Amino acid sequence: MSMVLVRHRVRSYAAWKKGFDGLKGMRRRAGEKSYRIYHIDREDDHLLLLFEWESHGSAQEFFESTELEEALEEAGVMEPPEVYYLDLVEKGALS
Repeated sequence: MSMVLVRHRVRSYAAWKKGFDGLKGMRRRAGEKSYRIYHIDREDDHLLLLFEWESHGSAQEFFESTELEEALEEAGVMEPPEVYYLDLVEKGALS
């Protein structure tokens, strides 16, 4: 499994979310397993997304695709997204 962190700004969260949901099948076929959406600093248009993917390679192929680039533009993403491919170094829990 691979984790991907994405940050971007959108014109309208509601319009963006509709576009995001419309890509569900494409995302699943590309290897996405799960996602979380966060607002940064309580700003509805400033998003941080955390995805779990089958592999680093499938995630990178998806996030670098022209199909995704076109979908982001249609959904109202205002700037190129920042995409980070994360490698787990350590995991722990406090008791």
